[in-house]
Amino acid sequence: MNEQVQPSEINAAGHLTIGGVDTLELAEQFGTPLVVYDVAAIRDQIRRFKKVFEDNDVDYEVSYASKAFSSVAIYQVMKEEGAHTDVVSGGELTTAIKAGFPMDKVSFHGNNKSLAELKLAVDHHVGMIMLDNFHEIDLLNQVLEEADTSADVMLRITPGISAHAHKYDQTGQVDSKFGFDVDSGQADKALQKVLANPRLRMHGLHGHIGSQIFELEGFELAAKKLIDIAAHWQEAFGYTAEIVNVGGGFGIKYVASDKPLRPEQFVDAIVKTIKKTAQEKGLPLPEIWIEPGRSIVGPAGYNLYTVGSRKDVPGLKPYVTIDGGMGDNIRPALYQAKYETVLARDPQAKPVETVRLAGKYCESGDIMAEAQPLPATKAGDVLVTLDTGAYGYAMASNYNRNPRPAVVFAENGKASLVIKRESYADLIHLDLPYNG
Repeated sequence: MNEQVQPSEINAAGHLTIGGVDTLELAEQFGTPLVVYDVAAIRDQIRRFKKVFEDNDVDYEVSYASKAFSSVAIYQVMKEEGAHTDVVSGGELTTAIKAGFPMDKVSFHGNNKSLAELKLAVDHHVGMIMLDNFHEIDLLNQVLEEADTSADVMLRITPGISAHAHKYDQTGQVDSKFGFDVDSGQADKALQKVLANPRLRMHGLHGHIGSQIFELEGFELAAKKLIDIAAHWQEAFGYTAEIVNVGGGFGIKYVASDKPLRPEQFVDAIVKTIKKTAQEKGLPLPEIWIEPGRSIVGPAGYNLYTVGSRKDVPGLKPYVTIDGGMGDNIRPALYQAKYETVLARDPQAKPVETVRLAGKYCESGDIMAEAQPLPATKAGDVLVTLDTGAYGYAMASNYNRNPRPAVVFAENGKASLVIKRESYADLIHLDLPYNG
């Protein structure tokens, strides 16, 4: 049995369930490829994060990094759980607005926010704008002057710490497109520029060292570095940071060889490091924010596929093809990411072969798994790929003009369609004829 499938997720018929709903019934009702979220798992992880802060008796925000998965429904769940959220585009912000998410609990990230996006944020009274560069400070000032208003801001800095992760997932090192560099003096100059502007209310600093990180050391070093910078700012400029935001990046288990800590263990170490370092530096304890995305929705997500064609070549691993692929989950092609996949009708079935799990897209690189152990399968079988909730649908595309899948939320034995499957009509509705 796949160790990531718990006995409680298997019903009396032996089928895999999600949120108490039979996966074969989900496939029949909504079609495949299909993305399904276990909503209770999402709620549980948010509550686990909150408990860490409350046990440590510190002020905090658990800010969902919604780039991992953004939809009206997920913002509604975050609102119900009293979570904060961060957005990184005007599109994510607009989705949160449509969901009725409280704007005072939104922070707006991004390394190249446009003038229109900043206007949208100011017009809707977004709670915190994370300033990423000098150009953005000037743009925001322009927007605020035109609106004759002010804004709450924090500075994103690059703490100079590289995470042990894929190079595309590292964002805290000096050579990064994100944030103000510390060692060159950029961060100090940015602070002075913000403090000198009466329209900007400076609240603190933000650092993020990367994604899918398994080691505590990087987070502890980053937390200490952020407090060191806050102490320097107090001594040099008389500014006391109210908030220290340590970002996210807590690793999750995708395959059996992954051995991450529980996400809340990372947070506990961060909080204890900040408390200890702030005390040593004689600083008042700031409010501590985290920005988990993957660790909240990743393990709660599943992709359902239907098996189609098969290709057997003597001496080579067979190809088993599914009706989805890189259009609904590009991570295997982009990051060489690995997942576990099980048979929906019998997730306990022992593997009898190792196959290449291939997607339907017209690319040789559209391989969802190079070596996937599977029981015997046939055309029409439903396969379920586990832990796909982060950066799957969020990065989905219409490559080959394939429609993006539907998304379903499952909770307490009930399935709710929260994003419709795209139709062929949806694919062409923005196209215009060429008239020469």
